[in-house]
Amino acid sequence: MQLKNLAIAASVSAVVSAAPSNQSATFGVVAIHSGSDVQNSAFNAAKSSIFAGLPNQGASCARPKEQEATFYILDGALYLYDESATPQEIFVDRSGMGQGKIGYTTGAQSSPTNSVREGWTLEDGYLQFAGEDLIACPNSIDGAWSIWASAGIANPAGNSDCVGIAASIVETSNPNGCSYTS
Repeated sequence: MQLKNLAIAASVSAVVSAAPSNQSATFGVVAIHSGSDVQNSAFNAAKSSIFAGLPNQGASCARPKEQEATFYILDGALYLYDESATPQEIFVDRSGMGQGKIGYTTGAQSSPTNSVREGWTLEDGYLQFAGEDLIACPNSIDGAWSIWASAGIANPAGNSDCVGIAASIVETSNPNGCSYTS
């Protein structure tokens, strides 16, 4: 399975580099951390947060049976894909209060205090924030893992048993548009 992800990541790198410089192609994300329960878990969006391995994200989607979030990057900002005109944009709060919290807002909703939106990149087939890999923490929601940006804290927000992950991108040639819950 891991070789398949590497092959997909290599092909996505070629596609993404061919996209306009300010916007990437749409993609899904899969958590990679060998030996961990988060290994090969797809990213999901729900409750204004990003998860990996959430069985039901409760989103209103064009194809409701598909439970993986779809993303794209525009000018360094990360968005959840939907065909509607109301964007859902990812933010990161790496302050002492946020400790790397990743969440999203809908439409004209402002970012939380101390959060930023820009800093997302696709590097060698992996999604990174500010040039760093992401963190996954076991979560009480249906065995899912909450996803965090690196803020120099191994177990953010009182979580325990968090692990660093490589966020492998998976090209989506037929993206599933969703409006995610807030």
